[in-house]
Amino acid sequence: MAVNEDPRTLAELLWGLRKPRVRGPRPAFDLARLADTAVEVADTEGLEAVSMHRIAAELGLTKMALYRYVNGKTELMAIMIEAAVGTPPDLSGAAGWRAKLEEYARGLSAAWRRHPWLPSVTVGDRVMGPRETAWSETALSALTDTPLTERERLDAVMMVSHHIRATHPPATQGTQTWTDGSAARVMRDLLLLNADRFPLLANTVAIPSTTTTREFGLLALLDGLERTITQRTHSNGDDPTAPRSNLP
Repeated sequence: MAVNEDPRTLAELLWGLRKPRVRGPRPAFDLARLADTAVEVADTEGLEAVSMHRIAAELGLTKMALYRYVNGKTELMAIMIEAAVGTPPDLSGAAGWRAKLEEYARGLSAAWRRHPWLPSVTVGDRVMGPRETAWSETALSALTDTPLTERERLDAVMMVSHHIRATHPPATQGTQTWTDGSAARVMRDLLLLNADRFPLLANTVAIPSTTTTREFGLLALLDGLERTITQRTHSNGDDPTAPRSNLP
């Protein structure tokens, strides 16, 4: 669910470039109060419960009065995202680019667990606010001392982010048939009963996994990135600067 309609209008709103209204009564609330109220509704009742009418009622306003703050639900969603993403993790305590990206991945996953609706609305061609943009800036900082080009660093960050999105809980993103859930347990029983037809899958689900899909996928992704960085470093005649670390 993308939230863009007019990118320029959203940029003005999210980046504080919009001129304040000079006519009419003075607003009783600021955008932060409006966004926090909408985020709370989405967190407790789901994104489908968020509407201009509902948020206006939560604030004791009429629906028309809410339009003094945002021009519609698209803008409401934009300020919700900006409020919900929070502050990116501090990577300064992590040693090496790999540990920093692991910390970034943990922080991103934690933010999406706090607000399960976020992955579905942070996709597509859209304008991001400064808080959300800071997440990408933070992740890029993990790779500044590597021999990757600027574009390759951004691509690496996007790969990590896409992996976390793809392995997020099934309620928020994609179909996770083989993860731990009620449907997954039913599938496991079905496969064990039909092991003659699906022997490979039956054998797989019968063995408890020691890692999650997210952990294994991130490990494999970073292993590949580490190999690329190491080869690039060696070709430049320097010592490798990307020590391997393990996920907790």
